[in-house]
Amino acid sequence: MNGGSSGGQRMQPLPPDARARETGLLEVRGVTVRFGGITALDDVSLTAAPRQVTGIIGPNGAGKTTLLNVLCGLVRPQAGQIRFDGRELTRLRPHRLAGLGIARTLQGVGLFDGLSAVENVMVGATCHARAGFWSGLFGLPRSDRDERMLRKQALEALDLVDAADLADSMPPALAYGLRKRVALARALVARPRLLLLDEPASGLSESELPEIGDLIQKIAADASVVVIEHRMDLMMSVCDTITVLDFGKVIAGGTPREVQAAPAVTAAYLGVEVGPWPGEDAQAPAAGQDTPPSAADTGTLPGGGQQGEVQHESHAQDESHGEVQDGAPGHE
Repeated sequence: MNGGSSGGQRMQPLPPDARARETGLLEVRGVTVRFGGITALDDVSLTAAPRQVTGIIGPNGAGKTTLLNVLCGLVRPQAGQIRFDGRELTRLRPHRLAGLGIARTLQGVGLFDGLSAVENVMVGATCHARAGFWSGLFGLPRSDRDERMLRKQALEALDLVDAADLADSMPPALAYGLRKRVALARALVARPRLLLLDEPASGLSESELPEIGDLIQKIAADASVVVIEHRMDLMMSVCDTITVLDFGKVIAGGTPREVQAAPAVTAAYLGVEVGPWPGEDAQAPAAGQDTPPSAADTGTLPGGGQQGEVQHESHAQDESHGEVQDGAPGHE
């Protein structure tokens, strides 16, 4: 999947591709991001197909959130191309994404405490508003019609995430899991064709994971969904394909079962190379002899899913959020 280092060479324009005309296809080709002397992403390539769930996993500091920030225009890569529906996104500003049908959730909920749940969701629907500033300022009839329309759309989004009964609740009074649902509804109300989810299961209990998993799959029926998440049991159950990052490079990709069985993934999560048992060769054990279970056999990645993360301190800064950043100082 990773086509080798791009170095400092200029990327050639992507050739015409029939797949790019399919609604909701995201293509990332050879993306490289550097922060000073640190390479946060190194020639990363992946494809997120329409109406599928594409997962991005890897140890802490692997470059997952940096990649999401690149997709949102918050970080500009030194090399590579990003296309959605065949349209170039590499230099697009973040405020233009909603108009293209792209929405994102954050690791935190980011709700306004002074607004009710439905009002918070209405904020996400402003890209569909028709009334202008002056209509809203003077309370003209067009503004009233606009507000009724946005409220209706917000209530529908809350109902989609099974939170319609929370419409008039204030965020501080809600449990964390319910606030996550409201935040997800705020992203969905924009009717995205590409939804980027940054750790949607963070802070949720084990009993809440099946519900969020079902919700992600329901969303994928109408949109392309890209998910970053540490909860491996969730990722293996909801994702159609998974890309694994380590130190900013793609080390594996494929179906969940293929990723689980990849030695490079096991090594990245355990921090060691995986080989035969001490004192044994690489041949299969004799009949009746026990064999160590593989990740594919256990259904989880080594380290017990959410606990199996390795911190790469040299890349700790790549998980930052904020304003648009350039990969190199002085780059505009």
